[in-house]
Amino acid sequence: MKHSLSFFFCGLLIGAIVTAGGFALYVRNAGSLGSDAKVLKLGHSLDTNHPVHIAMEYMGKQLEEISGGKMKISIYPSSTLGSEPQCIEQLRDGSLAMTKTSAAAAENFEDSYSVFGMPYLFRNSEHYWNVLESDVGKKMLDKAIPTHLKGLCYYDSGSRNFYTVNKPIKTPADLDGMKIRVMNSKTAMDMVETLGGNPTPIAWGELYTALAQGTVEGAENNPPSFTSNKHYEVCKHFTLDGHTMVPDILWISTYVWDSLSPEEQKWVQEAANKSSVYQRELWKKMTAESLEQAKEEGVTIYEVDTKLFADKVQPMYDKLKDDDPKDAAIKKLIEEIRGIK
Repeated sequence: MKHSLSFFFCGLLIGAIVTAGGFALYVRNAGSLGSDAKVLKLGHSLDTNHPVHIAMEYMGKQLEEISGGKMKISIYPSSTLGSEPQCIEQLRDGSLAMTKTSAAAAENFEDSYSVFGMPYLFRNSEHYWNVLESDVGKKMLDKAIPTHLKGLCYYDSGSRNFYTVNKPIKTPADLDGMKIRVMNSKTAMDMVETLGGNPTPIAWGELYTALAQGTVEGAENNPPSFTSNKHYEVCKHFTLDGHTMVPDILWISTYVWDSLSPEEQKWVQEAANKSSVYQRELWKKMTAESLEQAKEEGVTIYEVDTKLFADKVQPMYDKLKDDDPKDAAIKKLIEEIRGIK
């Protein structure tokens, strides 16, 4: 009798686990019970005024239209579902469908993305987009598939520039000893260190407080991010050195992607591509507006000789070794990128 009861309760337990697993899988893939539409959850850390968020909303509308209402995207901005690293981990276990990261942060799970963090790699904005739209750029989107992340498209993140609280940066020498916030990226840290600064990784959501409290003396990012997060309230010096042009990448979990039919995958990819083009237009307009806003808020904008900065970081390229497999792969990528017109 005891054995019969044990088997009975074991059966109930197994049934509950299977049911719960099936329910979680259904929610993960369908996103919403009681609805005919398949809903993909997208979480990110940006505010709702950011061009990337606006482009994501556009993507959602496009997907709903392309699919005839069969697919939708539910967006959770401002770290509602967690920080950037936390969202990535959720994609990796399939509990979240989509998120956005900087390509620089992506080097933490795929070495080849470190190439985007190499300073002064791109000649100009045209060269930058020619690379991203080339076969080289498209192949890069699939590099993280072994870690359960598939890149759908790139979003423009413009050029990254230094901005500081008190001391302006006009030459590389001005960075000597300064504590500068960087992304959690080895390449970004190497760049600031090579320029003479003290790189300090801090989560984006914590940066305003860190600047205000003097934990760091400055940071580096693009104009829209600088103004949309009101860093101009603390930092009154913005240097247009344009040291890197690092794209954002829109990721989808391979668990979710593989659960979609070929037709559904086509719909999602088409909507993502359209959002990328739309975001570029928004970005260009917002960058100009952001610089004007910064000036109105009392920020001094500095035009500098970028060759001084490019020469200073040349050792980052020189130290790549041919006999190191990782370095050799990065060197090859750099050659391919520079060879694109």
